[in-house]
Amino acid sequence: MLNIIRLAFACLLLLWLPASQAADSGWLQSAQNQHAKVRLRADTSNGAETRVLLSVELEKGWKTYWRSPGEGGIAPAIVWQGNPPAVTWFWPLPQRFDVAGISTQGYHDRVTLPLVLKGPIPRQLAGTLTLSTCNNVCILTDYPFNLDLSAPNDAQFNHDFAQAMGQVPIASGLLESIRAGYQQGELQISAERAAGWQQPELFFDTLKDASLGQPKVSHGGTQLQARIPVSDGWGEAAPDLRGKTLRLVVSDGGMAQEATVTIGEALGFSPVSDVALWQAVLMALAGGFILNLMPCVLPVLGMKLGSILQVERRDRRSVRLQFLASSGGIVASFMALALLMTLLRLSNHVLGWGIQFQNPWFIGFIVLVTLLFSANLFGLFHLQLSSALNTRLATHNGDGLSGHFWQGAFATLLATPCSAPFLGTAVAFALAAPLPVLWGMFIALGIGMSLPWLFIAAWPALALRLPRPGRWMNGMRLVLGLLMLLSSLWLLSLLSNHIGWQPTLITGAVLMLGLLLAVWQRLGWRSAASVAAVGGVALLSAAFSAGLWRQPLHDNIAWQPLSEQAITQALAQHKRVFVDVTADWCVTCKVNKLNVLMRDDVQKALSAEDVVALRGDWSRPSAAISAFLQQRGSAGIPFNQIYGPGSQHGEVLSPLLSRDAVLQALATAKGSAQ
Repeated sequence: MLNIIRLAFACLLLLWLPASQAADSGWLQSAQNQHAKVRLRADTSNGAETRVLLSVELEKGWKTYWRSPGEGGIAPAIVWQGNPPAVTWFWPLPQRFDVAGISTQGYHDRVTLPLVLKGPIPRQLAGTLTLSTCNNVCILTDYPFNLDLSAPNDAQFNHDFAQAMGQVPIASGLLESIRAGYQQGELQISAERAAGWQQPELFFDTLKDASLGQPKVSHGGTQLQARIPVSDGWGEAAPDLRGKTLRLVVSDGGMAQEATVTIGEALGFSPVSDVALWQAVLMALAGGFILNLMPCVLPVLGMKLGSILQVERRDRRSVRLQFLASSGGIVASFMALALLMTLLRLSNHVLGWGIQFQNPWFIGFIVLVTLLFSANLFGLFHLQLSSALNTRLATHNGDGLSGHFWQGAFATLLATPCSAPFLGTAVAFALAAPLPVLWGMFIALGIGMSLPWLFIAAWPALALRLPRPGRWMNGMRLVLGLLMLLSSLWLLSLLSNHIGWQPTLITGAVLMLGLLLAVWQRLGWRSAASVAAVGGVALLSAAFSAGLWRQPLHDNIAWQPLSEQAITQALAQHKRVFVDVTADWCVTCKVNKLNVLMRDDVQKALSAEDVVALRGDWSRPSAAISAFLQQRGSAGIPFNQIYGPGSQHGEVLSPLLSRDAVLQALATAKGSAQ
């Protein structure tokens, strides 16, 4: 009988020993959650630390979460019993799950998390693991466990722990550099990898009071750019993240690196664009063509009309060559602009459409050129007027084509202060692209603008059907000269931003007097009187309405200086924001102001208590306004954008404003909360 009792005790001991020899919880399941099971194993062979492996297996379609779940979910956590030593969790590279506009970070199928406990090794390691698992529903499950750390070590544990640590992002080796910046409602990341990028992904730790959405990543060569929408998680204005520390993981090509950066000012890179190259080229062609119809090109239309009406030789070959020369002048001018942008980029200067009109020397040069064109149209460059009224708009001698070439080039210069539909997108794409693409885009813009000229060159019979030159062209010549003179005086007025109104008026008066004397001597007192009348009216109008363009007489809108801080403050107060970036040299801006912004209903809408109107003046160089436009992917003005509770990221309006578009955007920005 005693032997039977001893044998039974030995059998019980054998059954008990495996459980005590391995610090292993085995696979744990809960009756409340049949979709997941967990296992905890521990090892103390490293002496002063305890290593733990937490393995999670999930049914297909179920997921659990990373240390920062994202916009939903709860990270795994353990509540330890007793007084355990300090615990460090190591997190393998997660995946991103985006469902119904919600972006989360976590794991599916199976994952093993390494943990390290520093300090004295306890005999027992016990606690409760809380695990969140989600599919169509989410289940929060508790798994109590108890590990005996006095048991012998498991030989397989070292291999499994090393394998799990191999899935944890490294501290360095992937990135050459990384920066972070912030603008209202958007986090920006710029990273460089010497080996180039393949399919990069980014994962972010949680920031206090901020919710980070799905990143939009763009990469080329060694550079990566990412834009991440930011909100407060409750549909309110996003907090200001500048100065905060961001912890993130960047992965690519089977490698992942963890990095910590301090968020600074907006990085200023062009926004990620979904526009393909072929689409951008089509936009460049369309934008260039539409430039012919924009207000800033209207002064040149008289020159174009005169070019068609005053063709000296009425044969197809001559007409074709003259219009091809003008087209060549347009394309050559756009190539010159591409060269200017290239030099500015290489010297790290601001890039933009029409920024040359911020330079007083350039404005002065264009004033002289337009004045010379006006004098040419008045016939001052001709030694005599033939009986056949041998008038030429662009050439000074017989069959030369250089005048037609320079006429096209001049039309381009006057078009550059204008921003047309499609033009802004095409130019922004070009300025952010490699230099060969930039040149190709600007050439496409030139071809687009020269399409009307090329159309006449292809079918010269259209020009041949116009009336033949006759006495009536003397009057036409004078009208065209006066139109160009008005253009010259308008350009002269732009110098007032640089030298003041008094010197500008004195300069204008001297130029007018010289032109008047020349016209009187060449064409007689009647023509001189006409020029004097037009010039006098223009100068008097400029003197009495010096502030009209800058501050309209009946503008009831309380404009405030434009800044990112002003936008942030207004959104924090649940207000709407209307942004207007303008300049004295931007004719389209003036048209928008007079035709839309000065209308009574628009004035009333922009003067509402919950609307903050911000205006930026780009008449002269401004680093702040340049950065503001660059951050929004705009290369030219006018630029108008509307923010509000219903438009947290801002709605950019068309360069040519319309009353309905402005009022509708303001209504949308108000949101349902107002």
